[in-house]
Amino acid sequence: MIHASSPADSDAPQHVPVVVVGAGPAGLTIGNILRAASVDCLVLETETREFIEQRPRAGVIEEWAVRGLEKRGLARNLLDRAELHTSCEFRFDQERYRFHYGEMTGSHHFVYPQPLLVTDLVREYADVRGGEIRFGVRDVEVQDIDTDRPSVSYTCQETGEQRVVHCDFVAGCDGARGVTRASLPPERVRVARHDYGIGWLALLAEAPPSADCVLFGCHGNGFAGQMPRSPEVTRYYLQCPPGDDPENWPHERVWAELRQRLGAAGVPPLTEGRLIEKRVLDMHDYVVEPMVHGRLYLAGDAAHLVAPIAAKGMNLALHDAFLLGDALVDRLTDGDDSGLGGYAEACLRRVWDYQEFSQWLAEVFHGAASGDPYRAGTSIARLRRLFSSPVSAAAFAERYLGTAERY
Repeated sequence: MIHASSPADSDAPQHVPVVVVGAGPAGLTIGNILRAASVDCLVLETETREFIEQRPRAGVIEEWAVRGLEKRGLARNLLDRAELHTSCEFRFDQERYRFHYGEMTGSHHFVYPQPLLVTDLVREYADVRGGEIRFGVRDVEVQDIDTDRPSVSYTCQETGEQRVVHCDFVAGCDGARGVTRASLPPERVRVARHDYGIGWLALLAEAPPSADCVLFGCHGNGFAGQMPRSPEVTRYYLQCPPGDDPENWPHERVWAELRQRLGAAGVPPLTEGRLIEKRVLDMHDYVVEPMVHGRLYLAGDAAHLVAPIAAKGMNLALHDAFLLGDALVDRLTDGDDSGLGGYAEACLRRVWDYQEFSQWLAEVFHGAASGDPYRAGTSIARLRRLFSSPVSAAAFAERYLGTAERY
């Protein structure tokens, strides 16, 4: 077992092989992979445990990602409790079109809200595998990543004291606004960014789903989506102007727009309920290159963001975590650094593929409301092709499920 050289509450600087900054799906998965190989690490998180276990986030997990979690002993609750989705439904021109990707491919999606997955991963890491984690830390800084002895400093919530942890590697999993991404030398970083120029009003409703699958409404008023989360709670999205104020969307207006944009001949009325969350997301993507600098390795939203248009973000974070966790284990237990050397390239192939699919799907979703007759016409043509061309349907299913043989 690779141990820390001194306990966390010691006055002496601590040393651990890996410091993981950020306790989201990526950071906690990496921590669990390390602990399963008896490699010590320290996870630092600025929020409380209660906060990260309740923070509303994505819920659609691709089957390959679930199998990756299962392989590492991290999917027991997920496999017992998640819903399986084998189809989605597009609604446009007042008609409904069911896309049965499960029948076509034999693959499916799992619906398991991110807070539940994070709760499982925290419990496994801290309570079962004995991993070290510090919640509520402040003033996190990453130093000396260009050397073979980087360090991370932070202020302890309980004592207010600053602590320094020396390590061999830093895993930056603290999201778009975290300190690890900001620690990259500006002259060495390229951020490729795309803004869609639209917003989505993200809603959580205390209501059962109005259909047994994901719904995509492509309407002249704007896109609408239904993403089931549980038998009691449903996620809805409404296209809106970027930067819109959620208070512009009272209960009556929200449900009126959802009824209109998701309406189709022969469908039952939506099941309405109290709105327990309303926030506006400005749709944009970015990719940070390089994902690696010295001994700092970025993963998840710290390295790339894909808008929720294609429900790919958590899946990319898990893909990064599998690759980075395994590569760190190989390096620290066997001295094999080939995985670390190829980490960024292996991640970015899937990242860019998912980014391109998000752009493609955005045109399908939003073309009808663009005010441009040409874009509206081509977006409908793309939709119709899905249901008239087996080749187009198979290509869509592969991208939607993330099942390409190579990226």
